[in-house]
This record gives sequence, C-alpha cells and structure tokens, in this order.
Amino acid sequence: MQKKIVALAAGILCATVMPAMAQATGASKVELWGIVDAAIRHTNNEGPAKGNLTKMIGGGMSQSRWGIKVEEDLGGGSKALVELENRFNADDGTVSTPFFQLAYVGLQGPYGRLTMGRQWNVLFDVVTSTYSSFPYSPYMEAFKPELGMAAGARTSNALKYTLATPTRSWVGTVQYSFAEGNDNTDNVRNVGLGLLPFPGATPLSAPVKAGIDNAVAAATGSTTPNALTTAAGSIASGALKTMGGFLRYSENGVSVGGGFLRTSLPGGSDLDAWTFGGSYRTGALYLNLGYGQNKVKWKSPGTPTTVGAYVGALADRLVDQAIINNMWQGQTNGGFQVGDSDKRQMIKVGFGYQVTPQINAGMHYFHAKQSGSTSGVSNGKSNMMVAALDYAFSKRTDAYFAIDHTKVSGGQRIYIDAASLARSRTGITAGLRHRF
Repeated sequence: MQKKIVALAAGILCATVMPAMAQATGASKVELWGIVDAAIRHTNNEGPAKGNLTKMIGGGMSQSRWGIKVEEDLGGGSKALVELENRFNADDGTVSTPFFQLAYVGLQGPYGRLTMGRQWNVLFDVVTSTYSSFPYSPYMEAFKPELGMAAGARTSNALKYTLATPTRSWVGTVQYSFAEGNDNTDNVRNVGLGLLPFPGATPLSAPVKAGIDNAVAAATGSTTPNALTTAAGSIASGALKTMGGFLRYSENGVSVGGGFLRTSLPGGSDLDAWTFGGSYRTGALYLNLGYGQNKVKWKSPGTPTTVGAYVGALADRLVDQAIINNMWQGQTNGGFQVGDSDKRQMIKVGFGYQVTPQINAGMHYFHAKQSGSTSGVSNGKSNMMVAALDYAFSKRTDAYFAIDHTKVSGGQRIYIDAASLARSRTGITAGLRHRF
C-alpha cells in the first residue's frame, strides 16, 4: 500500500510541474509573518482546594507564533512552496514542541497542490475553512473544545493533495501519512514484565491476572513518571499512519463541507474521526453549525493464556490509550477526561456579528457526549459556552474580552481535570494581539 502511495505522489509531482518545465521561471517570494498574543486569564475551581487562579497566558485568542512562507514561480502557472511555523508562549518566551509545528514543502500547478511534511490534517482544514467558531479567528486558544475532535489537528510525515476549481467554490483534499515502523509495542511489554514476579511463560490464572492488573494500574495511575509510562509515551509520541480527506463548497456566503480521517495506532487499534457542518454570512452576521465524532476501534486482546501474552495485550492498549488521551483530554480540548470510553460526539453552534467596523461580538455553544465505558465511570456529557468581544485598533492589532463556562456530568471519572476533580469551571480572559 505504501509503495503505491509513493508511486502516486511521484506521478502527481511530475504532472504538477511538467507544464512549467519549458517556461521561464520568475522570482522567489519570502515572507516573514507572525502573531504575538498575551492575555490575563482568571478561572475558578482550580487545584485540590478548588480555588481561584489568575495568571498571564501566552495566547488567549491565538497562540503566539512566527513563520516563513516561500514561493518560487516555476512558470506556466506552477510554483514551489515552503512553510515553516514555530509557536511560542509570549508570557515567558518558552517554545512549544516540536520546534516547528508546521514544516512542509510542496508544488502547486494547474493539476493541484501536493505538499509533504508536518501539516494541518484534513479535519482541521475543513472546520477552519468552512465553519470555524469565530470569523476573525478560527478558534479561541484559551478555550477550544472543537480541537479535541480533530485527531491531533496536525500530522507528521504527511502527504496532502488538494484540487480546487478556479474560483475555489469547490475544494477537495486527500491525506496520507507514514507510521515509519512505529508499530511495535514489545518494549512496553518487556517493561511491564519487569514489574512482575512472574516469568512470561507463567499460565494466566485469575489470581495472577488480578496481580498484573493491580501492578499496571498502580504504574499507569501514578502522577510520577515511571519506566512503564515512559516507554508507552515514547511510542505514543511517534509517527502515526493516517488516511482521509475532505470536500467543501463555498459560494455566495454559504459554505458546507465534511471530512474523514482514520488514524492507525501502534497497538493495533484505529481511531475513526469525521465531521460535517456549514456556515452562512450575510452582511454583518456570521452563523455556523458543526458536528464531529471520534470512534476508537480497540484491538481485541484475544484470549491470552500466559502472562506474556496478557501483558502484551495490555501494552498495546496502554500505548493506544495514551495517544487518545493526548488528543481528547483537558478543558480546552473537549472538557472532560477520557478514561476507558471509546466514543465522543460534539455539536457546535454559534454566531458572530460585526457591530461596528471595529467591534465584533460572538457566542458559541458546544455539547459533547462521551460513551463506551464498560464500567460506566467514564460515560458523560459536557456543556460548554464562550462569549467573546473583539475590538480592532487597526487591521493588525486588536484587544479582546471573553467569558467561558464548562459543566460536565456523568460517571465517577467525569471531571475537568484530575487535580481538582471539578465538574464546572468559569474562565474570564482579556488580552491583546498583534499580527505582522
């Protein structure tokens, strides 16, 4: 399959630039751009004491970033493309990891656009271009539940091919990324076996199974990093195989679109994520509505009869669970903890209104449902709301004020974060942003 993908990509590369080969080339264009955003944010129900917390954050409406965009005219309507983007926190100057959140090279011509490298995935593309939450910013950095449905939002080692009509009323993109051999969980299995007093060939009896479950639960539930969680995390942060695409239509103020992305996890499970929605613009009014669903298809553990086989099945699940946790958990990425659930759904609806040339007001509501927990403790619902007011001093500089609220309900393990175990939280954010 991967050989066919590589061959197809090579064919597209040739088809994209062949019309330009006989033409004279033009000049290159290099653009340095960026956003610097800092804000004061106040929240309640923080920490074990459920107290208030006021702090400066390095991005309230947008995460601070700088980037370089390069275009070289190849002639014949074709051009070469490069984009690098680094993100940082304006409050303390620290750098987000990886250093370049986007890093890709590509070609664009009469037969479409092909890019290769670390890029936004197709789910993020279709939502932000078709039914984003705010007309002046695709999402609010300090409160972004919709990004918890985007399967990580960015993909490394990715090929993307985009084709559009001349007016871009129709745009379609397909995506494929390479796992690069990151599909072996033996190291996690071996670390797990090292925690046990049983050799791998020991028959799996009920008491032995209970002992293994307790040891693994103690290691994975610890807030202190240990050999097992470190081994799982090293694989979870590696390359992932993805395949998907999106299609969107936009004309006369009406935009509709949908996308699908399958992520094959190292332990053998799959995450299927899809979304659809639309927006409408008329005069000063902007309306948007969207739906998203993530469904995990866990790899079956089979019927292991030895300690080694059982620990291997646990290792597969532990690695895959760590990846889903990174994508789903946190107040700003969905509102509640994952636990052992396997399905999450979200509906979002909102509006924006340009009150004056300088002032834009908007409100957005999100309703999420989490299900599939066999014990029921991780099944629940989340209701989230954000209202924002933006004042533009100029085309490049604006100030904003926003209030957000999250309330979760359901099983015992449905809470906003493990430190507070809070089921509700209100945030107030005021900040300043400049774009160059």
